[in-house]
Amino acid sequence: MLKMQNISKIFRTELIETHALRDVNLHIKKGEFVSITGPSGSGKTTFLNLAGLLETFEEGDYFLDGVNVKGMNDNQISALRNEKIGFVFQSFNLIPDLPLFDNVDVPLRYRGFNRKERKERIEHALETVGLSARMQHLPTQLSGGQQQRVAIARAIAGEPAFLLADEPTGNLDSMMAHSVMELLEDINKQGTTIIMVTHDDQLAKRAGRNIQIFDGQVSDINLDSSDVLVKRA
Repeated sequence: MLKMQNISKIFRTELIETHALRDVNLHIKKGEFVSITGPSGSGKTTFLNLAGLLETFEEGDYFLDGVNVKGMNDNQISALRNEKIGFVFQSFNLIPDLPLFDNVDVPLRYRGFNRKERKERIEHALETVGLSARMQHLPTQLSGGQQQRVAIARAIAGEPAFLLADEPTGNLDSMMAHSVMELLEDINKQGTTIIMVTHDDQLAKRAGRNIQIFDGQVSDINLDSSDVLVKRA
């Protein structure tokens, strides 16, 4: 599903060169639920941006669902990202003056689905997250946990190959965080691969596998079977 080989990412200014990721080798299989942990500034966000094709990399190869993205142009990358990846962010990123139905509809329009298919996908996604009765409500009429559920519905409506979640419970209280985590677990059980960045150790432990990033390197991988092992240099 996701395979990185010797991936490096460097940020450069006139005065300094920062190695955000160093020689990352990683294999995440279809259907896995993986948590990404590490201290602030360790490279978690950079990793997520690379995995989500939001940033480019200097060295290495990245295979997404069997396709090597190295050398692709911007249009090819955008098309692959829109087809294969769903995003869930800490800040929800909902459009406040659009009802839930239309918020979920926005990325589907970019995919070119016809009206009938979009309607079916939206209704199914909102039903999956338990908000089918509120599809004409505005985001401001919902709790934080409900808004995150809408964000998840928007991400899964396009049936992505995998879901990238960046601190999806970071703005929620413990009860709402537990509810959102249960929803992500249910979605994973239905076959969607999930990669979740979190600072919450308890939530990280609920994932099937935990990857720790430290100083731009994958420092530890907990595996249930033989897989690509990567240790700090």
